Amino acid sequence: MISRLHRFHGHNSLSFVYRQGQTARGPQLLLKFAPNTRRKTYRAAVVVSRKVNKSAVVRNRIRRRVYEAVRQNEATIQGPYDLVFTALDAQLADIGADELHELVGNLLQKVRRSASAPPSNDPRDGRSVV
Repeated sequence: MISRLHRFHGHNSLSFVYRQGQTARGPQLLLKFAPNTRRKTYRAAVVVSRKVNKSAVVRNRIRRRVYEAVRQNEATIQGPYDLVFTALDAQLADIGADELHELVGNLLQKVRRSASAPPSNDPRDGRSVV
């Protein structure tokens, strides 16, 4: 589990990331991210919908496992980002820890690549600069 310093909750914080953030998608996990210049470190939230699994026990297990994978990968997070991980599949509760760690790591690499890429105004690119 990541420390309280790196977690965030609240409708306004999440809605900002959903509106203004960029997306990195994996096969079982979606990551919305937005830079947050008001902070010095990253913040992460994990969203697991009831569409994924009706059981709260399974949803909480997925949430805890993703938080743990983020904690193990926190050395790769560079810069103050707001990260929202959204579970897309109930199999996240049963896959191996190494596989989940790798899945989260791959999404965080996409964040790093998009942050280092030069901004583009091409509407087909998806990363427009205002």
